[in-house]
Formats: sequence, C-alpha cells, structure tokens
Amino acid sequence: MATPVVVSDVAKSFTMHLRDGIKLPVVAGVSFSIRSGECAVLGGPSGAGKSSILKMLYGNYAVDAGQIIVQHEDGLIDLATASPRTVLAVRRLTIGYVSQFLRTVPRVSALDVVAEPLVERGADREVARNKARALLAQLNLPEKLWMLPPATFSGGEQQRVNIARGFITEHPILLLDEPTASLDARNRDVVIALIAAKKATGVALLGIFHDHDVREAVADRVIDVTAFAAGKIAA
Repeated sequence: MATPVVVSDVAKSFTMHLRDGIKLPVVAGVSFSIRSGECAVLGGPSGAGKSSILKMLYGNYAVDAGQIIVQHEDGLIDLATASPRTVLAVRRLTIGYVSQFLRTVPRVSALDVVAEPLVERGADREVARNKARALLAQLNLPEKLWMLPPATFSGGEQQRVNIARGFITEHPILLLDEPTASLDARNRDVVIALIAAKKATGVALLGIFHDHDVREAVADRVIDVTAFAAGKIAA
C-alpha cells in the first residue's frame, strides 16, 4: 500500500513580536505517515496543535524544522522547503483541504463555488457544474439555493457548500478540519459516506473530528497529538 504522506520530526512555534520576541512553541517531533485508502484522525484536546499540523501539511504555516514529504505527480516534494509556486501546484493537483469555514466570494453562486476547483484543474465548466449539482443534492442543500451566493447562507449551509467543494476533486490526499462541526445528524451521515467513498478510491485522508460518533465511524487510527507537545514558552 502506497504511503503518499510522511511527516518527520516537524516542529512549529510562533514568535510574539509584540511581546519582545517571545517564542510560543506549538508542536515538536511530529512524525507520522498516512497510507492510501485510510483515514487517520488527529486526536487531542483543544490547543494541542491539531489545526496547526493540518495547516503545515497544506502549506499555510511555515515549518521550523523537519520534513513533510508528499508524493506529487511522479516525484516526492518536501513541503517544508518547497517554493510558493510548488506549494500552489501541490494544492491544485495533490492535496485537497476542507476547512471549518467557507471563504465566500461576493456574487459567485454556490454551484460555481463548488465547481471551481474542477474548472481550475482543466475540467469543462458544465461537467464540473453537473458534478457540483450531484454533490449539493447529496448533501441536502435545497436546489433553490444553488444559484445564490453562499455569503448569506446559514453556518450549516455554508459548511455543506465547503464540503462539496472539497470533495468534488480527485486529489490523492485530502485534509479535513472539522467538516461536520455545523451539520445535523442526517448530513453528518452523508459526510461519513463521502469519506468512505474517498477511501475506497485510494485517497489518503487526515482529519480533525470533535464529534465522537463521526470520529469512530471514519477513523482507521487516531494520531495522539499530545505526544508532540512542545516545551514551555521560551524567551
């Protein structure tokens, strides 16, 4: 079984420039791998660094030390040292990300927000829209909302748009940051089914799920983030 993600001895801290340059350690010694066709879940209390780990894997946070090796096209890329252009290419082709919150764009319909990642990867716009329609229907978003901008939607409706946008592509790696936080039980079950379908096609998934029932349903294993706790604040 392929291992498209290998994280080795990664460390992250934040520098508090308004507090005389105090360094706030977040995590250290982060090491794990993810296999194709499995869903690994980051476990641990709030503030343990789970979201920071996801953001480092997506290239949103810089890495202080260590390696994040991903299989990208026909080679291996270390995201810890990759150029911004390479990170953008990895996001477009290799790593998908479903965040907790939808970044809405004024005057762009929910249907086109969902279809956009496929269009960016070269898909025909109408083919992408048809796939977006199917996902929005599966996630029980009323059809009357599809042509409206999601900025005015409820939190749960926006999250369903965000999930559809994240699941529409065929990225071989998918990161999930609390994708079910604002969903009712019916739509949580839909997300569980979507994750199972991704696993069946060989996608490697890494997620954060505070909902115990969802975590139990999707997790092949739990990575205890408290094992990567960094030291106390250092000057």
